[in-house]
Amino acid sequence: MSGETLHVFFLGTAGALPTPMRNPPCIMVRRGSDTLLFDCGEGVQQQMMRARTGFTIDAIFITHWHADHFLGIAGLAQTLSFSGRTDPLPVYGPAWVHEAISAIRSLSRYNLRFSLSPVRMSHGSEVRFSGYMVKAFATDHGMDSIGYILEEDSRPGRFNREEAIRLGVPPGPLFGRLQRGETVCITRDGEEVHIAPGDVMGPPRPGRSIVYTGDTRPVYRTILEFCESPDLLIHDATYDDQETWRAREVFHATAGEAGEVARALGARMLALVHISSRYTSTAGHLKDASRAFPGPVIAPSDLDVIEIPFREDQ
Repeated sequence: MSGETLHVFFLGTAGALPTPMRNPPCIMVRRGSDTLLFDCGEGVQQQMMRARTGFTIDAIFITHWHADHFLGIAGLAQTLSFSGRTDPLPVYGPAWVHEAISAIRSLSRYNLRFSLSPVRMSHGSEVRFSGYMVKAFATDHGMDSIGYILEEDSRPGRFNREEAIRLGVPPGPLFGRLQRGETVCITRDGEEVHIAPGDVMGPPRPGRSIVYTGDTRPVYRTILEFCESPDLLIHDATYDDQETWRAREVFHATAGEAGEVARALGARMLALVHISSRYTSTAGHLKDASRAFPGPVIAPSDLDVIEIPFREDQ
């Protein structure tokens, strides 16, 4: 559906060590009535309460099996079970997803009312939802790791009202049918005439897209295999540019490198996440990223929410 809202909730923006102000990694994306979690650090259910998102979750996508990115699944599952959930909850992730979910079940001495359903993802894997899909791409974190792209289906082109009227289509319900892709039949000069959507609709318009890298070195060439010009790039920026050597050593990225990726992808906005606990301010991160990327750059705090609008030029 072309008019769905698209919101991003930054539930956890810390690096490997949480801080009093930042929880372990978790990004919630709500598209229309669908809610997806990308990574699931511990304490996520408290963050959901603070953000007033409710506990409706359709799927969890894990980027890799470092504890700060998945340990929240156990507590969240128990909370969901106590809340009455009975529908299965799919958990998507790279190699070892079946073992990880099995371990969570084994460690948790309680009976869930629903099943955790692991699904292995790898470079190029896709999961189809109504009106959009989530694609996986390989990342560079010194282990099996992936990032994710949420990409909407193309939207219908713009409706040319004046042309429809010129062709004899009366304003009203037939306009809506044409916009939904249906061919309509009208009577013109005593004859039946069929008007196709292509007669009054412009070319299809691309939907919105979000890229979430998880923890990684820059991999923009890999992302470009599947996506360019995303509306939002959420990128690892564990360090500022003074720690480039450290970022390379531990397979993370600096804020400046995140900016370079955003520029290479033609991103509309860049969000810097996974901020190391050594930093009490993100001012340096924002400065480093902005030197490389001319577009809007944010370093969201926990519980920040942004809406991804449709592009005005489309």
